[in-house]
Amino acid sequence: MGMRGVLVYAIFAVFIDPCRGTLMNCSEVRKVFQSKEIGPVKSIPETPRTGSDLQVCLSKNLTCCTKKMEERYQVAARRDIQNLLQTTSSSLKFLISRNVAAFQETVDSLVRQAENHTHAVLLHTYRDLAGPAAAPIGEFFTDVGLFVLGSELSLEEASHRFFDALFPLVYERLVEPDLSRLSPSYSECVRASCRDLGPYSGAPGRLAALISRASLPSRVFLQALHLGVEVINTTDHIQLSRECRRGLLRMSYCPHCQGLTSSKPCMGYCLNVMRGCLASLAEVDAHWREFVRSLEMLSTRMNGGQDLEQVLLEVHGLVRDAVAHAQRNAPRLSAQVHRLCGHPVRQQPEQVSSGQHTSAGRDSIPLKAVVRNADDTLSNRRKEFLSSLRLHRAFYGGLADQLCVSELASEDGTACWNGAGVASYTLRVVGNGIKAQAENPEVKVKEADPVISQVIDKLKHINQLLQGKSIPKLGTLDQIETGSGDGYSGDCDDEDGCWGSGNGAAERRGIGTKWTPENTNNHRYHHPQSNGFDQMNSGTRGAQTVPLALVSICAFALLSG
Repeated sequence: MGMRGVLVYAIFAVFIDPCRGTLMNCSEVRKVFQSKEIGPVKSIPETPRTGSDLQVCLSKNLTCCTKKMEERYQVAARRDIQNLLQTTSSSLKFLISRNVAAFQETVDSLVRQAENHTHAVLLHTYRDLAGPAAAPIGEFFTDVGLFVLGSELSLEEASHRFFDALFPLVYERLVEPDLSRLSPSYSECVRASCRDLGPYSGAPGRLAALISRASLPSRVFLQALHLGVEVINTTDHIQLSRECRRGLLRMSYCPHCQGLTSSKPCMGYCLNVMRGCLASLAEVDAHWREFVRSLEMLSTRMNGGQDLEQVLLEVHGLVRDAVAHAQRNAPRLSAQVHRLCGHPVRQQPEQVSSGQHTSAGRDSIPLKAVVRNADDTLSNRRKEFLSSLRLHRAFYGGLADQLCVSELASEDGTACWNGAGVASYTLRVVGNGIKAQAENPEVKVKEADPVISQVIDKLKHINQLLQGKSIPKLGTLDQIETGSGDGYSGDCDDEDGCWGSGNGAAERRGIGTKWTPENTNNHRYHHPQSNGFDQMNSGTRGAQTVPLALVSICAFALLSG
């Protein structure tokens, strides 16, 4: 026994009769009971008593505990462990939460930069068009930002709406330029005819498909991070079984009943109790490790057509080319518009003067600068985050051991509590996980916690999505929220890892992301909760019809991939 053990025994000797081995008074127990705010001190006896009414802290000697104290000690033991779990996981949860906010901020900055590039190109190439086009450009990129971050909206519809709003401006300034502007009613007719006339050679569908294909991996990545936080929150508040609560009470507070308020459990004893209590959490380990690996796998695939940053910063070129195509086909478009809407109806001179002044004013407004560090890219943020997350990949596998080693158990060579007294612990120490607890002498584990089993199902499902082995379907992420975890589409033969479909229609329904004020300070992203990807049919639905637009988008993406 080391010097520290001798000192512990010396302290105990003040309160224990060395001849009879029994407790002399309860003053130290009262002091600790009060300092830890376990309950009212009036429930503590002044002098030791027989513990015939106790159920867990049994002893042949006199005790300072009553049945009421034992109940309060059990509540305190459970509270201590849950607080310790939250403290231990806080750095991991903060890492993920902080990066969710950072990714959202980077995406917002990226979208604004893409918006500015698009406006700048129009300003440079078609100066008379840029001012009045600012509003539809801003609306479109707002929708793009919401879509990337998980909103359930149709990006294909947003793209068509943008080009529809652009068409009257293109028509009156490039197709049939004139000193006067179109009347509101004629301008509305031109706008409504856009989809029938197809002035942009399919650019709206191509733009939606490109952004959808590049956004899907980012949406899954962000959804996975939200699920990671959910996993930690769930395991932080694990429901401890009755056997576990009794084991924690025996380990942490039963020595107090004998006046041993400074004793800590022996290492082997602590490991048996904590491995029994956290057996279900140990089952999360393999799936959490795969979760970290799957995030890394997805990140490596986010390049080329799936590099959101690259695609968004090239949108301006597609918009410019689409406008140029309409201008080159001015005679055909002019004839078609005349046939549908009649000859152009122009505004009165005084109205023209006002409209021209407004346009000039918009052209003179400087672009809002987006200051971005050259290293502050989505790719770099992911790499830094995953490098830090990798350090936590074994978090659940070693959780019980970490708590004992760093917080709960006594150091090697010191006097320790073995569940009955201050002595060495000689019973077998079991391993981690449910199966290993069959031989646990301290905590009997009957089955896995059903809530933790649901968490494992969610991890299995998101890992399938992250690895590209399951194509996002309608309701799959809703199932992740509710814990069913079924509905996989099976393995995927797509060389692009199932993200290469470019499915504009299927991707325009959002991932079920729960946005809260803590997640982002941008009010635009506080949209209603939504769950589920749209379903991408695999050909097994029999008579279900596949929309022509979906077929076109998929074919385009596969060819471009």
